[in-house]
Amino acid sequence: MSATEPSEPAPLYAAREPVFPRRVKGNFRNLKWILMAVMLGIYYITPWIRWDRGAALPDQAVLIDLANRRFFFFMIEIWPHEFYFVAGLLIMAGLGLFLFTSAMGRVWCGYACPQTVWTDLFILVERWVEGDRNARIRLLRQNWNFEKWRKRLTKWVLWLLIGAATGGAWVFYFTDAPTLLRDLFHGAASPIAYTTIAVMTATTFVFGGFAREQICIYACPWPRIQAAMMDEDTITIAYREWRGEPRGKLKRGEHDPTQGDCIDCMACFNVCPMGIDIRDGQQMECITCGLCIDACNEVMDKIGKPRGLISYIALKDETRERAGKKPVNVWKHILRPRTLLYFTLWGGIGVALIVALFMRSPIDFNITPARDPLYVQLADGGIRNIYTLRLRNKQGEPTEFRITLTSDDAEAASGLRISLEGQQANTVVVPPDETLTQRLYIEAPAGTKMATEDRTALRLWVEDMNSTDRVSEDTVFNGKAN
Repeated sequence: MSATEPSEPAPLYAAREPVFPRRVKGNFRNLKWILMAVMLGIYYITPWIRWDRGAALPDQAVLIDLANRRFFFFMIEIWPHEFYFVAGLLIMAGLGLFLFTSAMGRVWCGYACPQTVWTDLFILVERWVEGDRNARIRLLRQNWNFEKWRKRLTKWVLWLLIGAATGGAWVFYFTDAPTLLRDLFHGAASPIAYTTIAVMTATTFVFGGFAREQICIYACPWPRIQAAMMDEDTITIAYREWRGEPRGKLKRGEHDPTQGDCIDCMACFNVCPMGIDIRDGQQMECITCGLCIDACNEVMDKIGKPRGLISYIALKDETRERAGKKPVNVWKHILRPRTLLYFTLWGGIGVALIVALFMRSPIDFNITPARDPLYVQLADGGIRNIYTLRLRNKQGEPTEFRITLTSDDAEAASGLRISLEGQQANTVVVPPDETLTQRLYIEAPAGTKMATEDRTALRLWVEDMNSTDRVSEDTVFNGKAN
């Protein structure tokens, strides 16, 4: 091709290059192992924690009971009309993500995101079966033979088992775990359970085994949002290029005053699960997991150079260090107006939820007067009002409730009679964890003040006969005005 001919245009799409991170040791890698073990342990073990809820409910500490629209968390029970607790927790989760990103970049992505945790687990299995980075690269380029098939099938089977355990643990949160496990093995479980496990197994297998960093780069929106949460005080991972450049090969004991500390060993690149080179500067793909710090520190120790060529650093400190000044105290970066605002909002919502939780009424009921007709005149001249009483038993055993009424006008309320349809007395037994809808009657004898006045304010009381808890709701009695 002559020099005057146009060169072939670069392809708009490049096939994905698989990322094979090398094994590394260090403080951040150890922290990731600990967090991975803790979070996976919580996820897999929580459905099996037992909690006595009585004979009518599963003895499961954490249960999302979609059939009855309830959520159980140890001693806490959330009913459908209390969904604001769930909404509050979701808002707190969002504000917590803003807070941590503003303070220390994408630490959620690097240490606690489910995609990161399960990808770490899958890479651990892959390394155990196929070897470290170089061995896995050789196997990728190797022709398909018995060894390659054996290693790949072993790895894929282990991945599928992890995926099945992940999907199984997920469905156990929605029903009694021991019962569902028995039904699953006997083929008696709901088709929804089998379908959910199959979908969760497939997505875990594909996302953790094959997609990996592609999920973080292309499927997750957070890399594109995080910039709005960060500023020059945000602590994130960076390469001190003013110390490392110019790069060059250097052995232990050698010294070249014209050369920087970076020996271009590519260790930081080889351990990166996202397949990026942190020396190229801040990048959207970086999840700030800290593995490049461990790798670089290991190399610096070997060549006798100080650690920290790659480390967590704020942009404000970068300009100070370039000028030969000391970095700002780390707490001054973290405790700044933006993070304090996020923390105040996060803490305020948390306190409000706790207060609302402890102020919840132990008895849930409401009373609705009939509108058509407003009242009924009895044969003896008395006036009857009809109400609809809805009473929810939040306990795990049948509970007897007594209904009474009072009024600020004691004289007007004298002589009132209260009765429940189909009941011999003004008490009713509600089955455990059920809502009873009951017709209630209030009668004023003929000639009494309430029978002849247009409207009289009343207060209806419901008392738990076992615990003596007592709550009230205001209503009105409609009389026959002259």
